[in-house]
Amino acid sequence: MRRIRLVFFLTGILIACAAGAQGENPPPVPSFEDVISLRSIESAQIAPDGSAIVYTVRSTVWDQNRYDTEIWLAREGERPFQLTYTNDGSSYSPQWSQDARWIGFTADRGEGSQIYLIRPNGGEAVKLTGHEGGIGVFKWMPDGKQIVFSALDPAGDNQRKSEDLYGRFTRDDAEPRMMHLWLTDVDVEKTPASRRLTSGTAFTVDGFNPSPDGKKIVFSHRPKPFESAWGDSDISVIDLATRTVTPLVAQPGPDSNPMWSPDGTWILFNTAMRKPHHFYQNIELAKIPAEGGEITVLTSSFDEYPNALKWTQQGIYFNSSQKSLIHLFQLDPENGSITRVFDVPEIIVDISLTGDGQKAAITALDRTTLVEVYQTSLDSYNLVKVTDMTAQIENWPLGTREIISWESRDGTEIEGILWKPENYDSNRRYPLMVVIHGGPNTAARPMPVSGYVYPLVQWLAKGAVILEPNYRGSAGYGEQFRSLNVRNLGVGDAWDIESGVDVLVKTGIADKNRVGAMGWSQGGFISAFLSTNSKKFRAISMGAGISDWTMYYGNTDIHSFTLQYLQATPWEDPDVYAKTSPITHIKNAGTPTLIQHGEFDRRVPISNAYLMLRGLRDMGVETELIVYNGFGHGISKPKELLAAMWHNWQWFAKHIWDEDVELPLSKNLER
Repeated sequence: MRRIRLVFFLTGILIACAAGAQGENPPPVPSFEDVISLRSIESAQIAPDGSAIVYTVRSTVWDQNRYDTEIWLAREGERPFQLTYTNDGSSYSPQWSQDARWIGFTADRGEGSQIYLIRPNGGEAVKLTGHEGGIGVFKWMPDGKQIVFSALDPAGDNQRKSEDLYGRFTRDDAEPRMMHLWLTDVDVEKTPASRRLTSGTAFTVDGFNPSPDGKKIVFSHRPKPFESAWGDSDISVIDLATRTVTPLVAQPGPDSNPMWSPDGTWILFNTAMRKPHHFYQNIELAKIPAEGGEITVLTSSFDEYPNALKWTQQGIYFNSSQKSLIHLFQLDPENGSITRVFDVPEIIVDISLTGDGQKAAITALDRTTLVEVYQTSLDSYNLVKVTDMTAQIENWPLGTREIISWESRDGTEIEGILWKPENYDSNRRYPLMVVIHGGPNTAARPMPVSGYVYPLVQWLAKGAVILEPNYRGSAGYGEQFRSLNVRNLGVGDAWDIESGVDVLVKTGIADKNRVGAMGWSQGGFISAFLSTNSKKFRAISMGAGISDWTMYYGNTDIHSFTLQYLQATPWEDPDVYAKTSPITHIKNAGTPTLIQHGEFDRRVPISNAYLMLRGLRDMGVETELIVYNGFGHGISKPKELLAAMWHNWQWFAKHIWDEDVELPLSKNLER
């Protein structure tokens, strides 16, 4: 085994060995820090009159080990400029007032998240709220004179007294703190007092929208502020003059994301329409008269999840996964007809429209670009690129992204993204790195840079091919496809992934003796299942994965997920829990496995990691557990993300490339 010592800079030296394959003067390979430091666009809002676009950019602050989000402004014909500068915090969620004179946003400047106002020309931001504990989400009222926002209720007197006497403890059935609606005047001369609109412990507020005339607010709500209660969300309307709350949609299953028609006579919302298995069955768009009445489903012919974005005079706009891409659609609210609006870019993240619905700001990307902001007229669709975030990667050796398909063991057609390195040689067989997305109801997309804790760009430059399979259950392929891993979790997923590996080996692309697999969350579970059921992989990395479904059912914060996919409790059908649990098959394990997990993970509690670790070691399988202290289900700080990338680099360097890599411990080694 070769030992590679890092003596020049933090990451790039590791992939210098690929230079021979890439030519005498290969393009510079980005370091892990370079990837983590990429600035990214998170949202964009066009002014009501179309005069400008405000958007947010996230950047990495290494010395504070955090990410910073700030607001930028772009006017037609002018260079975009940064509008906010928030020390030790971020500025989020910019929203235009109806007259485009103000931009409201939220920022935490020492008093929790509060609403601030700033003029589009710049200048000092004005603090609008001083709400105890901070605010959640806000929306401008149509007249621009008031803002409605949500806020978490503070701890009650009894709770504070209990803590004084007995310290902190939590009962499982204790009343949680609820989110409620508040209203504040827009007064830049002083911080006005906010007025409560909803209260009590009957519900906690989720999404909301003011009516076009500003007299009512429609909102979705759950009985408890727990993730598992999302499936019980309903919709109500509050009359601002009387403070009367009237239920509008109250049926089994989730009903959420309400928005008004332009004339205020209808309310659009997402709904499962009483379907019991909303984790994998289609969610519909439906409308209901604003005064109550019969629900009309609008998307029954659309076989995917429609994500409503805006209801305008021209129709309802929504985006939706279509296989590995995301397209924008226009829905006729009268007859339910659906038209695909744009073919490019390939992945449309969001759209913001002017008041008349004629102009739009679009955030989108494709297989060669990062997320960019575009402006267009919807009647001519002449895209004008507003930002140039892709300039950050223009000299990176990123190879190509191809959408490929293959047949799984049971005949199901599976699609995936195949990354090939620069100067790909069809006469070579390459190490293959299989990266499995989470969800399962998400999808891998063809994009130039991705990977989370997996250094895909560096592996590509090192001379590997990468496969991101959209296994059964993935979004974009219809309800029947998403249902294929019901009572078959892990089992059918493994068929899909193994058959993809077989195809790449058979076609001469992949070296069957150098195949690795990895994934986080549901991808971590599938990686664990492969670890105990497959012999095709030389090394595996299990990130925040499930090892035993019975244990998961009892200690996750979304136990209904297990009930819907396995369709029984462990006590009713222990066999299906055993069949789909990686730990059941531990005696078959033989693949070296790295386990990564957050210390305080509630979605997939860390007991899953310890059980897998113990089982693999009992079987004599080489394994290592790395716990990321202070984190939940995901790693949200750059330094720990860097560590997790290094840990995967080390693990696969050892088992795929037979290299022993040391973790650098000096900042002086940075480029």
